[in-house]
Amino acid sequence: MSPDIWPPDTGRLIFDTLDSTNAEALRQIRAGAELPLWILTHRQTQGRGRRGNAWSDPVGNFAATHVMRTNGDAVAAAQRSFVAALALRDAFVALTGREDVFSLKWPNDVLLRGRKLVGILLESHNDAEFLAIGIGINLQTAPEPNATNTTPPCALKPELGLSISPDDFLPYLATAFAAREARFSADGFAAIRADWLAHAARLGEQITARLPNREITGRFDTIDDFGSLILTEQGKTHTIPAAEVYFP
Repeated sequence: MSPDIWPPDTGRLIFDTLDSTNAEALRQIRAGAELPLWILTHRQTQGRGRRGNAWSDPVGNFAATHVMRTNGDAVAAAQRSFVAALALRDAFVALTGREDVFSLKWPNDVLLRGRKLVGILLESHNDAEFLAIGIGINLQTAPEPNATNTTPPCALKPELGLSISPDDFLPYLATAFAAREARFSADGFAAIRADWLAHAARLGEQITARLPNREITGRFDTIDDFGSLILTEQGKTHTIPAAEVYFP
C-alpha cells in the first residue's frame, strides 16, 4: 500500500512531540476540528494505557489517536475497541501477509505470537458525543516486562524482521479502520463480534479475569452482544463487562 492512500473525508495531523495523542484529541474536539481525524506523534511524553498505567513510547514506535463522533451512544462507543482491534489486525496482515501470527485479546489488545504488540485506550467525551481511540504499537522495540503487564510485550521488527515508520504505517491503519467502521455502521456489532471471535486468543481455554475485588478463572466461552466477556467457572456462567485478563 502506498503511504499516499488515505480514506476520504478523514483528517490527519502529525506532530514531532505531544504530551499525549488522546490529550491532543480532546484539544481538537474543543477547538471544533473537522472529524473524523487521526493524530500521530513521533514522540509522546505522557503516554498512558488503561487504568492510568504509563505507556512507554521509545522513538520509532507508533502513538496515534483516532477521534470521531459517536452521537451519544455509549454502548457503540465502547464497541469501537473491537472495531479498532480488528482494523489493526487487518493492517498488520496487509503489511506482512501473515494471517497466522496475529490474534486479539479481550478487551482491547492485539497480540503477535501470543505477546502484546498493541494497546488500545478509549476515552469518551461530552457524554459519548465524541470518542478518542488511542493506539500504541511496538513497531521497533518493546518495553521491559513489569508487574503491570498482563501479557509479555513484543515488537514487530524483532519478531518478524520488518521495519516500518509510524508515518508509513498510519495509512494502513486508517484505511483498515475506515473499512471496519463502515461495516459496523452498516451491519451493527454482530458482524464485528463474529469476526473478532474468529481471531480471539485463548477462546475455549482457561483464563483469569481480575476484577477490583476478586479474580475469576474459567473457560473463555465467548463475548456477548454488548462485548462483555463470558466465562464459565465450575458450571457457573459469568458476564464480565470490564476486567484485566491474564493467561495461565
